[in-house]
Amino acid sequence: MKNETIKSNPLLCDIETGMCETTDGNTNATNSNNVQSTKKSVKLIYYTDPICSSCWGIEPQLRKLKLEYGNAVEIDYRMGGLLPDWSYNSGGIGKPSDVASHWDEVSAHYDMPIDGDLWLEDPLDSSYPPSIAYKAAQMQDVEKANLFMREIREMVFLHKKNIAKWEHLATAAKTVGLHVEQLKTDFDGKAKAMFEEDLKLGRELGVRGFPTIFVVDDAGNKEIVYGTRPYAFYEMAILKVNPNITKSEYSKTWEKLFAIYPTLTAKEFSELSGTPRNESETVLNELVSEGNLEKYTTKNGSIWTKINI
Repeated sequence: MKNETIKSNPLLCDIETGMCETTDGNTNATNSNNVQSTKKSVKLIYYTDPICSSCWGIEPQLRKLKLEYGNAVEIDYRMGGLLPDWSYNSGGIGKPSDVASHWDEVSAHYDMPIDGDLWLEDPLDSSYPPSIAYKAAQMQDVEKANLFMREIREMVFLHKKNIAKWEHLATAAKTVGLHVEQLKTDFDGKAKAMFEEDLKLGRELGVRGFPTIFVVDDAGNKEIVYGTRPYAFYEMAILKVNPNITKSEYSKTWEKLFAIYPTLTAKEFSELSGTPRNESETVLNELVSEGNLEKYTTKNGSIWTKINI
């Protein structure tokens, strides 16, 4: 029953494979001509969704990758349309409340804070609105769009905010410095077509679940990493496509890390700083007691934020 449930419901992510699978089950990967790198030597085409819990699980790895390979690698976020609506009813999952305990389980597995009570208190009808909002944000500023994605993920996974509602999307946009009125105009206009283009390309590439990352270069070399994997998997894929890429050194002090990433979970801080995971939470809590950070705690873990003095 468990496997059948996973196959039939996109919100139930398979912990063994690290994938949140889509409903159409298309597995025919192709060498589409649309997969092109334009700016940096290697592009990561990252198929994701704002409410993909397995994608939240690879935030530590992606953040480290940006620090070590960001000078040579571009990450192109593409929306995959994880939850169109609740029109299906199969595999024992037919309503939002069925997902709550699953998210709590995923949280423990990935060691990333997720509060499944969202699905009991204010569940989303669809992940399409935040996906379209992200495309609208991309139209304004790619970097701010990625900050926006992080912001709405923290909203949905930690703060139990229904990010299908415009009020929360507007708040997130304002927080990261996007023009809110322009975002709404684009959200109601061109962004939907851009989202549809992402879905179309995903079908052409055979994307069947999230996260899926295509590592490509200008010469057409391609590696694919399916699901949530340890950091070495992503690094090896990049080096296989382009063995000449050099890794950048970065400062692992808490001051430098929080200057780049103003919010960090204990797992993220451990991954980025090299602090053993069983010590990272103690280090972060000491910084709270010293007045450097503030801590937000959910029933399944915490996140720490730099205090701007």
